Amino acid sequence: MRRITGKTKDETLIELQSARAADVPAVLTAFRINLHPDESSGNGSLSERAPLPGNTETDKLHPSKDTVFFRDGVRRIDFVLSYVDDKDGEKKQERRRAFEANLEKTGLELETEDKSDSKDQKTYFLKIHAPRDVLATYADVLKIKVPFKKSDIPQSQDVALEWLTQPFRLPGNIMHPEPDYFTYHFDKTKTDFFLIGDKDTFFPPSTRNRIVFYILSHCAYYKEGQKDREKTGIKRLLSNGTYTAAFPLHDCRYWKKGRNAEERYNLYKHWARFLCFYKEQPLNLIKKYYGEKIGIYFAWLGFYTEMLFLAAVVGLICFIYGVLSYDDNITSKEICDPKIGGSIMMCPLCDKNCTFWRLDSTCLSSWQSHLFDNEATVFFAMFMGIWVTLFLEFWKRRQARLEYEWDLVDFEEEQQELQTRPEFEIKCTNRRLNKITQEMEPYLPLHSRCARYCLSGATVTFWISLILACITGVIAYRLAVYASFASIIGNHGGESGNHKNKTLLVGGLITPQLATSVTASCINFVIIMILNFFYEKVAIWITDMEIPKTHLEYENRLITKMFMFQFVNYYSSCFYVAFFKGKFVGYPGNYTYMFGKWKKFRNEECDPGGCLIELTTQLLIVMAGKQLWGNIQEALLPLMRNWWSSRKGRHNPENHYSRWEQDHVLQNFSQLGLFYEYLEMVIQFGFITLFVASFPLAPLLALFNNILEIRVDAWKFTTQFRRPVASKARNIGAWQEILNSVAILSVVTNAFIMAFTSDMIPRMVYLYAYSNSTSMKGYINSSLSEYRITITPRNMTEDNWFRHFNTTCRYRDYRHPPGHENEYTHTMQFWHILAAKMAFIIIMEHVVFVVKFFIAWMIPDVPSDVKARIKRERYLIQEHLHNYEVEKLKLQLSASFITEPQTSETSLTPDKHEVLSECL
Repeated sequence: MRRITGKTKDETLIELQSARAADVPAVLTAFRINLHPDESSGNGSLSERAPLPGNTETDKLHPSKDTVFFRDGVRRIDFVLSYVDDKDGEKKQERRRAFEANLEKTGLELETEDKSDSKDQKTYFLKIHAPRDVLATYADVLKIKVPFKKSDIPQSQDVALEWLTQPFRLPGNIMHPEPDYFTYHFDKTKTDFFLIGDKDTFFPPSTRNRIVFYILSHCAYYKEGQKDREKTGIKRLLSNGTYTAAFPLHDCRYWKKGRNAEERYNLYKHWARFLCFYKEQPLNLIKKYYGEKIGIYFAWLGFYTEMLFLAAVVGLICFIYGVLSYDDNITSKEICDPKIGGSIMMCPLCDKNCTFWRLDSTCLSSWQSHLFDNEATVFFAMFMGIWVTLFLEFWKRRQARLEYEWDLVDFEEEQQELQTRPEFEIKCTNRRLNKITQEMEPYLPLHSRCARYCLSGATVTFWISLILACITGVIAYRLAVYASFASIIGNHGGESGNHKNKTLLVGGLITPQLATSVTASCINFVIIMILNFFYEKVAIWITDMEIPKTHLEYENRLITKMFMFQFVNYYSSCFYVAFFKGKFVGYPGNYTYMFGKWKKFRNEECDPGGCLIELTTQLLIVMAGKQLWGNIQEALLPLMRNWWSSRKGRHNPENHYSRWEQDHVLQNFSQLGLFYEYLEMVIQFGFITLFVASFPLAPLLALFNNILEIRVDAWKFTTQFRRPVASKARNIGAWQEILNSVAILSVVTNAFIMAFTSDMIPRMVYLYAYSNSTSMKGYINSSLSEYRITITPRNMTEDNWFRHFNTTCRYRDYRHPPGHENEYTHTMQFWHILAAKMAFIIIMEHVVFVVKFFIAWMIPDVPSDVKARIKRERYLIQEHLHNYEVEKLKLQLSASFITEPQTSETSLTPDKHEVLSECL
């Protein structure tokens, strides 16, 4: 078979003329496939096909390079390989010659574009076309499903008030680009069993590039007569630099329709533009163009965003309740009252540098805390525990419907994901006999596997310990910077003579506690981003070092490592604020110190408004910062990087800037591309479930982010990435189990937040057990203990408060006052509150878990209509196959009787008719 290489214009015309005269018909006839019985007579052969529309003589003299066809305008380009000449040119040329020769032996047709025809004058492009017989052969091998009967199941009827959703709908041809068929695995020996209309478009481009990539991945590049199993596959040729890129082509430019190709244009027009943010996603078109694996990601992301709308609305209502109940907040009124809060002298919050302070200085902080720490917060925490169950259960149903609609019900992942990785075959030099295939295969010895796993575990442990060390450093920063704030403010107050005993404020609005929390959260976010950058590379390195055997195993291991790290990296600071800060402080005269008393770092106390507002601040900064930084990385930076090249591309005439060159300059979509997209969303899912009791507006922020995220990802796939090889996936894989685990953990964390971080339980205990008027009046005084001021070189500071004869100060705790027989020990109220907290945790967890499991049991994973359709399709497959075999047998028997000599002895008799009937 002869390959066409890049030539000058005259040489190309002569070569094309000679190809049309002799070579092309012979080549195409040799690779012609019998898809219909009547094709054996020559009907429909490629050599006799009329020129495609627009392929005029003028086009032949000045052919447009913005095309997805070979130079003959007939054969479609299914894949493109690029390479350049370099210092190792001879070795690489030898590999390329052997590889391309083996590709031709498999039946693929090749055409080369010389580097003189490329824009950079140094890149060669090898275009690959798969003839119909090759496609049919490998469609049979890969068990690709194709239609055999148009679906007779009625579509869902229009529901009432459907006109309300009309503004969110897309045109029917965009949402449903293909009719609904019953499908079955392709069988090359039964081509007339399937609904084959146009033989050239029977296999869509996504299926064609998947088949070609399968061939490329399994084609060897050693010469005939040699046998070196390690020299196999396009991935190795890409890794050793023999080829620089391998990709299928986009069907057209995203801003302009192509010749009989408009899928990319439609995706950009109806999906990737931000102005379409309120429209539904064209999932069927996404699946058709990019494959099921990418389609299932956008289906999940869209469904997650839709479910967030409900959580965001309920969270917003709870926040509005907090705003509207301002006037009923007796606790804050007492704090802000000069006669109550203004008369209460609080003990210093740090040693030496901190002064005494009035309780009414925290008036603003207490109002802010009430926005998130109110009765509605308890309801919202329980609601989110149920919401996450509804989300996961309804997603299973949505996923099951997509599996059926996209022909993934019987899809076996081992066809694609369980194939042995080339890296495993290269690095594993040991061989052993496979008991099933009876062939020698590579394997990793047990001692080597154990050593690699131990090193991997030690590396993960080291990095997680490094994160915890950084968190400890941030905690130390909190303690040190608070003392600095207090020192500066104290000195400033001494110079100005302002000793009105009112407040310790930064800029008049922010307390030192809040200023410390904000700056520490920002520093923590920066540390998170830095550690995240390094650990991504470390996680890939240690996963490569483990040498997983299959692609699925590699991806699952990487998911586990990355999520473990990200979990500790992003959530550890929130866990500290929620469950440790302010819990182990001690009391005046007997404080607890971090790193021991000699380090002078007294354990951190909560903001006077409570620890919940600090957790809200921490969550807001880390979550919003991550989302903002992620959008900058995904949208702004690629836009700035590619703006100039895209602008140049638009102004290049189509005749001079080829389709393969346009796609070559785009970013490569790696095998782990979706991994990072899922990881980003799962981390966000953790923020809005694990700590949502402290910030009911978190689902609203996530909703706004995801609306943008869908369009940013769509824009990237449509305009910035090369077209990925279409691949199949039944579900979201290991991420489903991670989501289930986070959902269960979220019930526990929110219960503990409401019990130990919020002030809700102490307030309820006071209201129902200690209040004399069944109101919250007097709660502030009840929640503060007294300490007799004594001058010590460490715990207290001498200042002018003693000039006003203050002999006691107050602190947040439930302890007996000085002079009591059990002074400074916990009161009975403390134990009542602790018992109420434990009871609340047990009751809330059991209620939410019972409701969760009841909902999960009540909602089936597969909708009943989908089960019926699956059974209907399987029944029709059996029926049609039976009828097909019967008709085929009839034709064979009829043909045998017709060709048999008609003599008196062999003429058809009633007995023969009986035999024929019995056979049928």
